[in-house]
Amino acid sequence: MAETNTNAATETAPIDWGIFGRPLFDDERARALSRVGVVDIGSNSVRLVVFDGAARSPAYFYNEKVLCGLGAGLRETGRMNPEGKVRALAAIKRFTKLADGMGISPLTAVATAAMREAEDGPAFRAQIEAETGMEITVIDGEEEARLSAQGVLLGWPEADGLVCDIGGSSMELAEVHKGKIGKRVTSPLGALTLQGLSGGRKGVKDHIKPIMAALAEKMGGTDYKRIYLVGGSWRAIARIDMHRRNYPLHVLHEYRMTTRAVTNTIDFIRENDMNAVRAQIGTSSARMALVPHAAEVLRQLTRTFKPKEICVSSYGIREGLLYEQMPPSIRERDPLIEACRFVERKDARIPGFGKRLHHFIAPVFRARKYEQMRLVRAACLLHDVTWRAHPDYRAEVCFDNATRANLGGLSHTERIFLGLALLHRYKNSRDGTPFEPLIALLSEREIQNAEVLGKAMRFGAMFALDTPDTMATLDYRPQKKLLTLTLEAEAEDLFSEVALARFNSLAASLGADPIVCHAADSAAPD
Repeated sequence: MAETNTNAATETAPIDWGIFGRPLFDDERARALSRVGVVDIGSNSVRLVVFDGAARSPAYFYNEKVLCGLGAGLRETGRMNPEGKVRALAAIKRFTKLADGMGISPLTAVATAAMREAEDGPAFRAQIEAETGMEITVIDGEEEARLSAQGVLLGWPEADGLVCDIGGSSMELAEVHKGKIGKRVTSPLGALTLQGLSGGRKGVKDHIKPIMAALAEKMGGTDYKRIYLVGGSWRAIARIDMHRRNYPLHVLHEYRMTTRAVTNTIDFIRENDMNAVRAQIGTSSARMALVPHAAEVLRQLTRTFKPKEICVSSYGIREGLLYEQMPPSIRERDPLIEACRFVERKDARIPGFGKRLHHFIAPVFRARKYEQMRLVRAACLLHDVTWRAHPDYRAEVCFDNATRANLGGLSHTERIFLGLALLHRYKNSRDGTPFEPLIALLSEREIQNAEVLGKAMRFGAMFALDTPDTMATLDYRPQKKLLTLTLEAEAEDLFSEVALARFNSLAASLGADPIVCHAADSAAPD
């Protein structure tokens, strides 16, 4: 994409943004989304989330929830839980005050199953609006499914499969394919609703099975390779799965499980004391009380739809509401790259150098797939954002930031790859790193590629005083095992003993012979 800048006196040359595209945060429509507040009034929890940062991949500026249990007893009484109403109203009053203090009024507020199904739902909605001034939109089940699916698309633009959102009073399903949302259905399979059933586990199982079969029929079959799980009860189950497996990266978003792993974890839940488990994983007692019933829903969900992979999404209705406000041109952006751009602009010593660094080292990664090149671009944007950390710990801070940061569009192995590349940006060796259990999740080839990327950035940063590709050019011939550096005349003084050592280290990681040429000399060998 090229853009021409003009003013009344002169016209400059076009700016070629290339594969990076124009920075999203220079777009007025993106700036309008820079801080957005959402209140989600669910059957189990009431939550305020304030989004900030890059519009396409926002950070959580503020996030607070109260487990009110509005839907507790709804199936038996037809009314919301009285105690839950008191707690919800108090929470929402607090949220409106917080929003006023943050300068983000009015808030966007939605209510789901409990308020739409309870006899006293309309009256409670009117009470909240009268006492807080907040306007609440009560959405139906299909709209709830659509917004949840949009939340998944915020973090997974390429999502393809079935989104399943479980709440306190309902469970929704929605198809996602090529950025579009297809069929949507709702059901009464909420975790709070199932608590009121008689007959023990068998009674719950017998209740779930025919409802799940009917959902499959409404969705037109069970041909979904991937299921995306949305909702606090699913996340609690995923956390238990991590605990059972002793999984080293405790990031729930994009955590993936097989159907066999899910079955083993559901059996683990049934056979173990959940209070003891709760103390180890940090889940609240109110949430843990819902886990056994949610686990039975998940068991039947996987048996019915038979996915090859089950993915956990931390994004749902609230993120879906943010996605709703984005124009198509913003939705199409890569959330990873946009988040990294924002961080670079905010924290790097030389904002904009990441793009130039990428252009300089790109020949080393010629012919790589897009999925790999986006990680190269992300690493270049992040390569210097932790420069304020103490030099002795900078490599570790880089790794920790990349693996645990709020970055969308990253699988767990991609997070670790990015972290390892950034570690090698500051440190030649990874021996003795405390992150070895995480690095072990990568293949040997992935580890090697991350090291090459890190060392390429480490060398390219030696030309940070100017644009690297005007100072020198790299050429890598993998078949001949040659890495050639051609220096321009003005770069001679920049190519010091340290720069030579870093160039040789990069060549060694590639298993290539290093060659240094000068632009004034004859052309580099073929």
